[in-house]
Amino acid sequence: MNSRIRVVIADDENPARRKILRFLATEPDFEICGEAASGLEAIKVIEAKHPDLVFLDVQMPGADGFEVIRALKPELMPQVVFVTAYDSFALKAFEVHALDYLLKPFDRARFRKVLDRARQEAAHRQSSDLEVRLGKLLEELRNSPKFAERIMVRASDRDTNVLVPVEKIDWIEGARNYVNIHTGPDTFVLRSTIDGICDKLDPSKFLRVNRSSVVKVDRIKELQPWFHGEYRVLLSNGVELTWSRRYLDRGSDVFLKLG
Repeated sequence: MNSRIRVVIADDENPARRKILRFLATEPDFEICGEAASGLEAIKVIEAKHPDLVFLDVQMPGADGFEVIRALKPELMPQVVFVTAYDSFALKAFEVHALDYLLKPFDRARFRKVLDRARQEAAHRQSSDLEVRLGKLLEELRNSPKFAERIMVRASDRDTNVLVPVEKIDWIEGARNYVNIHTGPDTFVLRSTIDGICDKLDPSKFLRVNRSSVVKVDRIKELQPWFHGEYRVLLSNGVELTWSRRYLDRGSDVFLKLG
């Protein structure tokens, strides 16, 4: 009888998948049976490989982690560890109903705690109980706020994580696979794309003004007409940004039509 726990890793970020693979490499009772870089791919891999455990990223293209769960048949439902970069409404629900969750960036000590819990669950898994728990999770998430209230980031001056309330954010700038989150005199770096973080922010409170900049609407002090139909955006902290023509229509829910 095979006592190894068969694992699928589903995350659209290759470094995140490599990290989980590296941590699992020293755990002989866990066996990698598949990887996926999107929600749709995750569904196919889980249906084909029938894993015991899935590390499932919450934010993925094609279908998010919750849509993956909804798409699976109850008899194919593995234990689920949700992986996310956001501390949001979902975490309390994860604690109650999911096997466990990992907040990026997680360390080896936290990862091992998740594996210990997975071992315990594997020893006396009840599939019917798992189906009920995940069903309750999805129902709770449907009745919860849609947008993040806090974001987990790495503190710049120490090796710890801090929670940044979104109401304290002044503006965000993208830098390839990272974003700089500006809050007053502090700047925090988060591994995410500007598109990814926009998906988690309330569009009535945050405005994408150009390809690499998002501003908190109530931090805007002044809008000045600029060249070629664009606007200069002056924030209350003195920062100046350009609102490009490509993104002007995205402010229609926040501002009256600009003449």
